[in-house]
Formats: sequence, structure tokens, C-alpha cells
Amino acid sequence: MTMNRRTLNIALAAASLGSLLPASAFAQKKLVLGFAQVGAESEWRTANTESIKSSAKEAGIELKFSDAQQKQENQIKAIRSYIAQKVDVIAFSPVVESGWETVLREAKAAKIPVVLTDRSVNTKDDTLYVTFMGSDFVEEGRKAGRWLTEKMKDQKGEVNIVELQGTVGSAPAIDRKKGFEEIIKADPKFKIIRSQTGDFTRAKGKEVMEAFLKADGKKINVLFAHNDDMAIGAIQAIEEAGLKPAKDITIISIDGVKGAFEAMIAGKLNVSVECSPLLGPQLMSAVKDIKAGKALPKRIVTEEGIFPMEVAAKEFPNRKY
Repeated sequence: MTMNRRTLNIALAAASLGSLLPASAFAQKKLVLGFAQVGAESEWRTANTESIKSSAKEAGIELKFSDAQQKQENQIKAIRSYIAQKVDVIAFSPVVESGWETVLREAKAAKIPVVLTDRSVNTKDDTLYVTFMGSDFVEEGRKAGRWLTEKMKDQKGEVNIVELQGTVGSAPAIDRKKGFEEIIKADPKFKIIRSQTGDFTRAKGKEVMEAFLKADGKKINVLFAHNDDMAIGAIQAIEEAGLKPAKDITIISIDGVKGAFEAMIAGKLNVSVECSPLLGPQLMSAVKDIKAGKALPKRIVTEEGIFPMEVAAKEFPNRKY
């Protein structure tokens, strides 16, 4: 088949133009999400990170990920880097509640929407973020308190509680404490005799529990840990002190990670309140909705349960984290 000169020139011009155009001109531009993670302080956080990474891949979203190693300044630096890179959406799980106004205003000025995951921020201007998705931490504290008051309703005399708090200033630490205290204050026999941060880590949980045991030893009836990792560290300290965890000291914790279920099956932890880290699919769905111009609710709450040791063996095979 022959081609006349004019047709040939048009074909050559089109081919030449095609070579000058970037490939992206022919393909839909990938959505880019910048995610600033707290760190890798617990089993929960590791599962949360994995959920976000795998969900981004499945959703075809390009993920720029940073680990703040539990330092707010590292998260702020990462968010500023995402603003400079002009990502489509920024999401982060704030290390602490306060101190975000400036960087969130910078994101707003750059017209980059922000999603809060797992933890919220303390700001008077709620237009600085689109939505907060995650657990109701106050309700988790209430669930822990309700379980305890029901279990010990017939017990005579004081119930002395020691509390391992999460990272100072973080939303889960503030809210879980608030919810727990809201329930136990109805009965004066429940008393928190010591409360200190274990920074959500196993090592610090063990260290602080050792100090509690040295100070109060056999006076301690209950341990309320703001997460499973600190509870698991504390169990080691209790055993090393020659006491039986879950028998001599009733242990309540929050998260519902596999390690907690293993401890419950072994008879060393009484109950774990669920806090699901599997927020990835929800987050990717929100990112797509935001870019499509859809309105999102200001608060997206995760549905969760509570697992006493009696159901741990049966429930364990269903756990995904």
C-alpha cells in the first residue's frame, strides 16, 4: 500500500509530536498520598503501617511514606516535604494532639486536603482537616472500666489500680484515661493509686511496672494498660516479682493484637479492648472520594469489640493483626 507525500508528512508530524509528549499525557495521572506515620512502637502500629501500604498498592495510589520515630518534629518535617512535593492528599496519625496549627495552615494554603487517621488533633479550626477516621478512644476507656466494675462489683474493700498511660499528650492516652475514670468514679472503692506513662512500648511498660511493684507490691489489685504492648511488658515484670499475672493482679489492656490473645490463652491477661489498626482500605476510599469532590463526614468511627480471656482461644484464628 502506497502513502502519498502529504499523508506521510502528517504521519511523521504526529509521530514526532507523540515522542515529545510525556507518557502521562496518555495515561491517567496516579493519585499521590503522603502519609506521616507515628513510628513502629507496637504490634498495633506495625499492623497499621502494613494495612496502609498494602491498601495503597491495591487501590493504585502512589504512597509517599515516612516514619516519625515518635517525634512530632519529624512528622511536621514530613508534612512540609509533602506540601513541597505537591501531593494530592496528606494523611497522618499525630504523635500528640497539640502543636499542628501552623503546618496544617500551610497545607490548607497549598490547597492540599488533610486526613487524620487513628489519632486526632486539638485545634479550634476544624477546616484544617477534611475528616478524622479511627477509634473512639474515650469509649475504649469506658469499655475497660465497665468490664472491671462488673467483674469486681461484689468485691469488698478497696480495689487499688495502677495505670500504664500511653505517650504523654497523645489522643489515645488522654481519652482512654478519661473514659476509664468516668466509669470507675461511680464507685469509691476503685482507686488509681499510681499512673505513669509507658510510652506505648513493651520495654517501658516493663520498666514502669517494676517501679510500681517496688513501691506498692501486694497492694496492687488491678493493672490498666493503655495498650497491649505495655501490658505484655508489665506481665514480665509481674512474673519476675514472683506474682501471677491475671490472678494476683487483674490485667486490662487495649488494642486486641495477636500478642494479647496469646497472653490471654496462656492465662496471663484478663481482657483486651479492641482498637483496629486496619484503616488502610478506609483511608484509600476517603482519598479517592476527596479527589472526586465528594463530601466526607467529619468523623468516621471504627466498629470494635471487647475480648475477655474466656473467648480468646476461639477468637484467635480470626485475628488479622
